[in-house]
Amino acid sequence: AFLGQPAPPGYVPGLGRGAQGFTTRSDIGPARGDKKGAEENLNDTNYDEFSGYGGSLFNSGNYDAEDREADKVYDAIDERQDERRREHREKREREELEKFRKERPKIQQQFSDLKRELSAVSAEEWDNLPEVADIGKKNKRAKRMERMTPAPDSFMGTSSGSQHTQLDTRQQKYGGLQTPMPGTQTLMPTYSGDLDLGEIGRARNTMMGVKLDQASDSVTGQTVVDPKGYLTDLNSLMPSSGADIGDMKKGRQLLAAVRKANPNHPPSWIASARLEEQDGRLQAARNIIFKGTEKCPKSEDVWLEAVRLQPPSNAKAIVAQAVSANPSSVQLWIKAAELETELKSKRRALRKALETVPDSVKLWKAAVELERPEDACVLLGRAVECCPTSTELWLALAHLETYDNARKVLNNARKAVPTERQIWIAGARLEESAGHPANVERIINTGIASLKSNGVEINREHWLKDAVVCDKGGSTVTCQTIVRAVLRVNVDEEDQKETWLDDAAGFVDDGAYNCARAVYAEALSTYQSNEDLWLQAAFFEREHGTPESLETHLKQAVNYCPRAETLWLMGAKSAWLNGDVVAARRILQAAFKSNPNSEEIWLAAITLESENNEYDRARKLLEKARENTNTARVWMKSVRLEWVLGALEPALAMLEEALKQHPDNYKFYLMKGQILEQLGKTADAREVYAVGMKQTPHDIDVWRGAAQLECRQENFTRARALLERARTKNPKTPELWLDSVRVERAAGNKQAANSVMAQAMQDVPAAGILWAEAIFMQPRPQRKTKSVDALKKCENSPHVLLALAKLFLSDRKISKARNWFNRTIKLDPDFGDAWAAYYKFELQNGTDEQQEDVAKHCVTAEPRHGEVWQSVAKHPENWRKRGKELLVLVAKAVDITVS
Repeated sequence: AFLGQPAPPGYVPGLGRGAQGFTTRSDIGPARGDKKGAEENLNDTNYDEFSGYGGSLFNSGNYDAEDREADKVYDAIDERQDERRREHREKREREELEKFRKERPKIQQQFSDLKRELSAVSAEEWDNLPEVADIGKKNKRAKRMERMTPAPDSFMGTSSGSQHTQLDTRQQKYGGLQTPMPGTQTLMPTYSGDLDLGEIGRARNTMMGVKLDQASDSVTGQTVVDPKGYLTDLNSLMPSSGADIGDMKKGRQLLAAVRKANPNHPPSWIASARLEEQDGRLQAARNIIFKGTEKCPKSEDVWLEAVRLQPPSNAKAIVAQAVSANPSSVQLWIKAAELETELKSKRRALRKALETVPDSVKLWKAAVELERPEDACVLLGRAVECCPTSTELWLALAHLETYDNARKVLNNARKAVPTERQIWIAGARLEESAGHPANVERIINTGIASLKSNGVEINREHWLKDAVVCDKGGSTVTCQTIVRAVLRVNVDEEDQKETWLDDAAGFVDDGAYNCARAVYAEALSTYQSNEDLWLQAAFFEREHGTPESLETHLKQAVNYCPRAETLWLMGAKSAWLNGDVVAARRILQAAFKSNPNSEEIWLAAITLESENNEYDRARKLLEKARENTNTARVWMKSVRLEWVLGALEPALAMLEEALKQHPDNYKFYLMKGQILEQLGKTADAREVYAVGMKQTPHDIDVWRGAAQLECRQENFTRARALLERARTKNPKTPELWLDSVRVERAAGNKQAANSVMAQAMQDVPAAGILWAEAIFMQPRPQRKTKSVDALKKCENSPHVLLALAKLFLSDRKISKARNWFNRTIKLDPDFGDAWAAYYKFELQNGTDEQQEDVAKHCVTAEPRHGEVWQSVAKHPENWRKRGKELLVLVAKAVDITVS
């Protein structure tokens, strides 16, 4: 009882948890629960995560007429829905089945086509099919029979009994170990004493020596076989493993079956012979391929294989049989000629071949190659009669004939092969070589028209490739005529210019400069006022043409583009470099007329006069330029001229006027400060720099100039303060940080220099100029690690690459240093310090050729930047130094040693 209350009727404790026990027979009915709970299946196999336990919720209810009617309605609806989807479903199932059969067909389907072809197999072919052999079981039985166990030495020693010194008659007849008839025991030889296995080994070596001696040459006394490499050579002839031996056996059996099934199949005989050759059985290979020639006498491949396997002494006989069996085989006739050792015999073989196969171009070419030019001409005359459609033979004949006969030959060739462009091109080259260039264009144009009339499509790429061949062959007029004739073919007008420029660049890459010149000429005739196109053509002539061709081109260019200053300047410079100063002045005078206020032309004229020691003319031109243009560059050029000529006071006076006209130009302050320092007026120079720092606070060159002035005066505290102010005005400037580091090092404060460098690396972590300085501030053992870090941070910095080259040089790794110097100048050809360091390196470690090569490339690159380069180039004493002279001076000033 619970709380003193009696249990309700029929209550069974634990029934809700599924308890069944502790009941009597009288109350067994109520204790087992209702019928629904007893029949419900609660097994895990009847449970689904989505729908729960299976079965019907109303399974215990009565099934009446309404339920039956409802089920009929639902069944009808399901059947109706299934009919609507049946067609689509069946179609999808058929497609999936077909896709599955295509991807994974049955074995029966895979061989269905082969089964249908069996209807065409004859009875004789059925009889030739090999019988199916039980190879697997046969191999197992053979391996079981071949299994052997080596006898130990003790057994061989104990088995020796009585002495047996001779063979009886039965042993002499049957070899001692064979039984003459069933039931008769074979006598075994017996030995007395201990068995000496070492003696057996020595006897074996003795026998091997005897065999080697027998292999020697009895005539010359020289050994044919190398005794030491004998066994090695034998091993090289055998397969390297047991698996290879098994593969050889299987391959041999399969090929034998193929030969038996189809003895008239040439590849099976060739494969069998090569298998035996690979296995080292050369004689077996020869036998097999000889049988192949009997079964396949019309196969030239089998005969060629048979000739290859035979020694030279027998090969001629084999090839004779081959050509008798195949008299029309070109390959066999050529092989027969190749086997001949004398030139006369080769000619005879090829002429006999031509009697049999007169229409073979290959035979005619081989025969012509063996003849002298006089005989070859006669032979080619007969060749073109037998092979009238061979362009190669016609062109070869025309090449050997005289001009008049060659024209006749090419006319006949054109009639015989009217669709071949090479004949027309050969005719054009013939006219050019004969000194008739006027006929070239007519021939090319007529040829193109004739080819079109015969249905030949003009392929632009093929014709341009032919033009390249003509250019490299020396036919300049022909190649340019071809380019002009086909340049517009299949090219849209809107893409015309870009396509032509690509063609010109491709010709330059191929070394066909005359073709490129023709493209530029055609493009300029179409786009006459295009300044960029004229410039590109001028650069091309400067690189790959002659001074005369460049001058002619520039004269045409300025006529069509008179406002193009660059073209005028290129013309004047070209004339000046050729030594014609008068022509250069004339060009610049004409340029002044077209461009009266051009600063570039004024400066070019001034440079021309100053370089030719015409200083008075240069001063007059500068005065006119200042009146007409009044630009900062003209004022700077005027001051520079007076400075380098030693007229410092006029230069200062001119600078005063220039600063009034252009107070924001920092270069004037630098120039004035340097001139005052040169005059010894340090205080005045400081005042000029101070004014410049106020007027141009964001131009770091003025700050650096002032700091360097203080360093030269050993006022390191003042220099340090100036650089700190400069960094405040111009943050994240690596040049200012570098000057600060150098100030500390110049003052002898190594620790302070390291501290400043650390701050600089945090402020500008990717500055290559700082990394290059930091590498050599480290102790020698730590420089390699520092250089690796620098390369990771600034792999494209020329300063870092130059520092690495110096580092390798300090370790005397000359080859690596040279590679890093090369990488530096390729990365930045305008970096003059790298060129000077490289040249100095070659002066110390290279040859004369290497030194000249560096100097030549430096002059071509014309570098203008670099700390040491600019300091030397802008020095007043070096104002006329150019090219190699300047390179030598900078190389003396640059330091490539590492302390």
